[in-house]
Amino acid sequence: MGTFDLNRRKFLGALTLGTAHLMFHNPLYGNTGRFSSVDPLQRVALGLTGIKPTLLGMGTGISGGSRNSFLTRQERAKSVATIRHAYDRGIRMFDNADTYGTHGLIAEALKGMEREELVLTSKIWTREGGIPEKERPDANIVVDRFRKELNTDYIDVVQIHCMVEPDWTDHERRQMDILEELKVKGIIRAHGVSVHTLEAMKSGVADPWVDVLHARINPFGIAMDRPDPAEVVEVIHQMHASGRGVIGMKLVGNGDLRNESEKIDQSLKFVLGLNSVDMVIVGFESEAQIDNYLDRMGVTLKELA
Repeated sequence: MGTFDLNRRKFLGALTLGTAHLMFHNPLYGNTGRFSSVDPLQRVALGLTGIKPTLLGMGTGISGGSRNSFLTRQERAKSVATIRHAYDRGIRMFDNADTYGTHGLIAEALKGMEREELVLTSKIWTREGGIPEKERPDANIVVDRFRKELNTDYIDVVQIHCMVEPDWTDHERRQMDILEELKVKGIIRAHGVSVHTLEAMKSGVADPWVDVLHARINPFGIAMDRPDPAEVVEVIHQMHASGRGVIGMKLVGNGDLRNESEKIDQSLKFVLGLNSVDMVIVGFESEAQIDNYLDRMGVTLKELA
């Protein structure tokens, strides 16, 4: 396994030129035609799960917590229209979580759509806080509620949300075993974890239970598990190399870069240029934003081809 051996000063200098994707010595960095086309809506393999989302997916957790988020706080009709616009433009992956409170919005916006075309993901919350109730029912009970809220017989990916401790695979083992049973029964297609520390991510790499990882990744170290992107990329690379799916999130630093057009383009080029990220999700607030990112990604993929 190669290491991310790029000199940090050289790396940061490359960012200012928008050429960081060309600076990786390991051939797994710097895209050499990994994607089948320059279409941001192409279907991609999510590791070895057999699940094929679109390269660009829609996140629904903007400023989310306690079962509300931007999409639940604004006028419902606007949020439903935004989700539907994403579908109409060709996005087929929609990322949810119990903490976001968006299951009902997704169900309403995608009512009548072919379920087999969609990739629906969600996350269970097992820690204190995060959701209104103090109780933390077992994963089978929670997933059953998710299915009712999403109006679906199955969920493609269910993850344990926001793990931070290095020993999370020990104290979450009961829920992990339950999710494995649900996968065997076809109630979910894959399971995994969303992490918020590098130590938790490393634990996920070490445990074969993890089918899919949600990883915070951008070239600026904003809202990531380490401020040095090189450390995060190396672990993501290990996850991908072992056949697990990797979903990239926080490309614009949890919204910090939302008004910095050049940095958004640099981030897209950086993340899509890593051969270890299968797909990316972006939290969209409006129809115009969806159109903008589809255009940006199309340009980036042409540059990387």
